[in-house]
Amino acid sequence: MTDGTGGTERLPSRERRRFEGISSRAYEHPTDRSALVALRKLSGFDTAVKALSGLLPERSMRLLFLSDSVRVSDQQFAHLNAMLRDACYILDLEKIPPMYVTQDPKPNAMCVGMDEPIIVLSTGLVELLDEEEMRAVIGHEVGHALSGHAVYRTILLFLSNLAFKVAWIPLGNVAVMALVTALREWFRKSELSADRAGLLVGQDLQASMRGLMKLAGGNHLHEMNVDAFLAQAEEYEAGGDLRDSVLKIMNVLPRSHPFTTVRAAELKKWEASRDFQRIMDGHYPKRADDKDTSVRESFRESANHYSETVRNSKDPLMGFVRDLAGGVGDVGGRLRDTFTGRGGSEGQDGGSGSANGSTGKDDPGSGER
Repeated sequence: MTDGTGGTERLPSRERRRFEGISSRAYEHPTDRSALVALRKLSGFDTAVKALSGLLPERSMRLLFLSDSVRVSDQQFAHLNAMLRDACYILDLEKIPPMYVTQDPKPNAMCVGMDEPIIVLSTGLVELLDEEEMRAVIGHEVGHALSGHAVYRTILLFLSNLAFKVAWIPLGNVAVMALVTALREWFRKSELSADRAGLLVGQDLQASMRGLMKLAGGNHLHEMNVDAFLAQAEEYEAGGDLRDSVLKIMNVLPRSHPFTTVRAAELKKWEASRDFQRIMDGHYPKRADDKDTSVRESFRESANHYSETVRNSKDPLMGFVRDLAGGVGDVGGRLRDTFTGRGGSEGQDGGSGSANGSTGKDDPGSGER
C-alpha cells in the first residue's frame, strides 16, 4: 500500500478488524447504494464523467490546495497521516488519497475530485476532535473515496456555482436547481453511508457519537450527554404536527448533510443492526463481485427501505401518508412496482401489497463532514 510520499506502511495503533476486499456496498445506505449500482452499470458513464471533468475547475482546485494548504505526510501532521493510512488499510483502499489541512475555523472535512479524490480537513476540525474522533472522520472521508462519492460531490459544487451564473436566464436556474436538489437528497444519504464507513474504521461507537456532538455543540463534552443528544433526534422526528413536518422538509432541502442529531441516531441504529454485526464477523460483499450486482435488486432494497421508514416513522406527515394509503403495505407495493418495473393490476388495486415487511432509510453531500 503506497501513498506516493515514500512513507512506510503503518498498521492501526490498536487492534482493529481489517475488511479485506470489502465492497462499499457493505456500508452504503440503501438509497445511496441503489443509485451507485445503477451508475456503475451505465455503459459509457465513466467516459462521460471524464469528459465532464475537463469542464470543471478540478486542476485549479488541486493547485489551490497544494499552494495554500498543508499536505499531510510523514513530515507534516504525521499523526493525521498515520490515521489516513490506517483507514485505507482497514477498508483495503490501495491507493491512499492526498490529504490537506486548510486554514478555516469552521469544523469541516470533504472529499472531492473527479479523476482522483483528495481529502481536505479544516483547522477548526483538527483542533476540535481527539484522536479517536478524528479517526472516525478520516474513515468517513475514506468511505466517500471508496464509494466514488467524490465525483458527484464535485459535480454538485459545479452545478451549485452554475445555478448562480444562469439565474438571469428564464427557467435556466429552475432546471439547474431541480438537479441540485435531487443531488443534495442523494448526498444526504451518502453522508449516512460515510458515517458507517467511519464507524468501521474507528470501531468505536462512542467516539463517533462524541464527534457528532462536538460538531453540533462545540468542545464542551463535559456539558453534553449522548443519551440526551439522541433524545433530541427522537423528539425532532416525532414532535409537532403537519406544519412542523413541512418545515422540516423546507429546512433540510438546502442542506448537503442530514442534521447532526439525525446522523447520530441513524449511526447508532445501524451499529445495533444485524448488517453491522455480520460485517464485523467477516461476512460482507466483496469488491470483486460488484460487477455482478443486480440493479433491480438494489432498487428493490431502496424501495423496501422507504416502505419500512413510512411504516415505523413517528413523523406526523408519515402518519398522514399511512392513513391516506390505507396502510404502509400499499405504499411499499407501489414503490416496489415503480422501481422494479412490476406494474399491473396487483400494484393498482390499492389493496394488497401490504404484508411484505421490508427495510431501509435517509443521505447526498459527498465529501463534507
